[in-house]
Amino acid sequence: MTANVRIPETTVGALHEAMRTGELTSRELVERYTARIDRYDRNGPELNGVVTVNPAATARAEELDKRLAREGRVGPLHGIPVLVKDQALTAGLRTTFGSEAFEDYVPGTDATVVSKLRDAGAVILGKTNLPDWAAGDAGVSSVLGRTKNPYALDRDPGGSSAGTGAAVAANLCAVGIGEDTGGSIRVPASCCNLFGIRVTTGLISRAGFSPLVPRQDTPGPMARTVEDLARVLDVLVGYDPQDRATGVTRISSGDSYLDAVGAADLEDIRIGVLRQAFGSDDERAEPVTAVAEDAMASLSAAGAELVDPVSIPDLDAKLDETWLYGVRSRAALDDFLDGLAGAPVDSYGDLYERGSYNHGQELLDVIAEGPATPTTRLDYWRKVAAQTDLRRDVLAVHAEHDLDALAFPDVKVVPRPAERIGTGDRASSAETYMTNTYIAAQSSCPAVSMPGGFTDDGLPVGVELVGPPHRERRLLSIAAAYESVTETRVPPSAAPEL
Repeated sequence: MTANVRIPETTVGALHEAMRTGELTSRELVERYTARIDRYDRNGPELNGVVTVNPAATARAEELDKRLAREGRVGPLHGIPVLVKDQALTAGLRTTFGSEAFEDYVPGTDATVVSKLRDAGAVILGKTNLPDWAAGDAGVSSVLGRTKNPYALDRDPGGSSAGTGAAVAANLCAVGIGEDTGGSIRVPASCCNLFGIRVTTGLISRAGFSPLVPRQDTPGPMARTVEDLARVLDVLVGYDPQDRATGVTRISSGDSYLDAVGAADLEDIRIGVLRQAFGSDDERAEPVTAVAEDAMASLSAAGAELVDPVSIPDLDAKLDETWLYGVRSRAALDDFLDGLAGAPVDSYGDLYERGSYNHGQELLDVIAEGPATPTTRLDYWRKVAAQTDLRRDVLAVHAEHDLDALAFPDVKVVPRPAERIGTGDRASSAETYMTNTYIAAQSSCPAVSMPGGFTDDGLPVGVELVGPPHRERRLLSIAAAYESVTETRVPPSAAPEL
């Protein structure tokens, strides 16, 4: 590899330019990232975020190099190494879902997202850690153990897309894929100083991802820059006959997401500061609030008009009323496992009875107690109706104040110490963790997490923007304008350049 081609913090656009000029090949890029995984994930600080490295990645990269030499640029992610959350099926490559029961499971098909990445020219570099079945907000699984936060090795990187967050932050790949049901992209983005996006449910196919709450589940990209986030979105968004919810993509048609980033501007942008989502009267929240306040000041200084404060009536009660995991997730997992070719278990109950799961992961117990047929239960439909009411309230706040987005911290407190994770008590629950990411997830609204900055102790803080459904381009434009006037993305010292 040419010595002057930097890898850490390099964007997809810069990597493509190096490939065009002959300074870099996809094979060299794969080898460099694989070396970083060996040095920082397997050894050194032992981040423990990558479950499986794809043994076919180098051969795939060589094939792409030959195609480039023969045909010119092929695909928007040509030759780009991507790490994928191990919640997605990858044909011929081990897929564990974070579960020790699936430690040796190799599917024969790809998730639609993975197929789209391959079609766009990407190299699937490997798979990343998640709590069993993505049912948690921490980075601990029964198949791999604990993933470390690269900014503070004794702290959690956030979940459930923990391995993707740690790996992208530590520059173990160019970009990563996570999945978000209640905040599983945005919590690790916040804890790992990244950009992450939860799209309006249905814009990206869920086919081939293990589910939790189908009304809320959505894959999505995690990246070090807004531009890279948008590049991957342009590849992933689209109709998929395997997931009929993707019919909503017709509503969101328009210019590319990358074009929206290129037109970034905060002129005439109005942002509502949702003070209810800031920590109050809690010393754990004080350092996060201070960083979030600085981020609000940066948005204002860059030209946005802050409407401060705005509020959603009875927000906490409405978030409780709209929480669907306990009444929906078991049936969703049962359906998935029943249709999964070659699976070692045929239902969630089978998995649970065998004890093949992380026993410190409290939500797994909640799921086990859930109904097998939720659609026959009145409490399920009440919660579904309450989600519609919550979305109405979020949209009403936008309309009342003529807002482009709501803003608040993703999480009210700093990344948790490792000893607080996987204890099986309430101290490790999302309720005590004080995540705000449920607001967008349970109202079916899109949201972008941005690096807000660092506390005095060097811990990352994320700031979230929430917009009405199908306003992803506007949110990305705001995030790109914010990115252009801040220097809040900083690589971790735990994984310096080789």
